[in-house]
Amino acid sequence: MATYRAADSKREEFRKYLEKAGVLDTLTKVLVVLYEEPEKPNNALDFLKQHLNVTGPEAADVEALKLEVTELRQKCEQLQEENNELKSKIQQLEPPAEPEVPEN
Repeated sequence: MATYRAADSKREEFRKYLEKAGVLDTLTKVLVVLYEEPEKPNNALDFLKQHLNVTGPEAADVEALKLEVTELRQKCEQLQEENNELKSKIQQLEPPAEPEVPEN
């Protein structure tokens, strides 16, 4: 009987922990949304994950971001080359600096 009370006490402690952390409230809200859904989804677990924001980014989003990174890296390289060319042109157009001759 004492083991039953200890287990019951642990459950109650855990329930209080979940309630304090807001887990119970959040789960209840998501389950209510699922309950009120006119057409139930085929995969309830995916529905819960989506509404709890557990899922990561969509594969299409990841691919689009990878493509954008690649394009931006190419643009960066292009701009660096252009910058180097312009620096070279500036050096060619500027007269060479004459060494200063100390006056006596």
